[in-house]
Amino acid sequence: MANFGELVLVLGDLHLPHRAAAIPPKFMRMLVPNKMQHVLCTGNLTSKDRHDHLRDLAPNVSVVRGDFDEADSAFPERKTVRIGDFKIGLIHGHQVIPWGDEESLGMLAREMDVDILVSGHTHNNTVKQKDGKWFINPGSITGAFSPLANGGSGEVTPSFILLAVQGSKVVCFCYELSKEGEVEVSKTEFTKG
Repeated sequence: MANFGELVLVLGDLHLPHRAAAIPPKFMRMLVPNKMQHVLCTGNLTSKDRHDHLRDLAPNVSVVRGDFDEADSAFPERKTVRIGDFKIGLIHGHQVIPWGDEESLGMLAREMDVDILVSGHTHNNTVKQKDGKWFINPGSITGAFSPLANGGSGEVTPSFILLAVQGSKVVCFCYELSKEGEVEVSKTEFTKG
């Protein structure tokens, strides 16, 4: 079996059960306990049960508070973790104005002094590189409705990201569930310079 390094599940914006009924079954079958070493969640779990499920998937779980999580939850507004040679910042994204704005995210990445900034809130997955930093948004794993999505249509493609971190190299796999119900995967690689 190939050595993928440390596997990191990146997900968020579940909004269960308020905006979505469940994580799609094809995704659930892929989320096998103890295959990943880390889970990074951008928030909006909306219940403790969801947090418990994430804790069953990997020994290291980092969650930040989303705008629909309980205000008194123990989740912080932001968090920084080190995986391999990478310092990774984690936020929900509702704090970034305008939401998803590249310049604002860049300022926050510099303020947090991170190599990779993971944010959510927009429900649209993106993987971008700018000024030597990487910006990852896993989208919504449930495909939860968002008035911000797809030019205001509210349609969201369910998605999540899996990172394979090997020292100073990251292979980023983005999983999306097509309208036809097929899982589509795209791959991006980056190396810390």
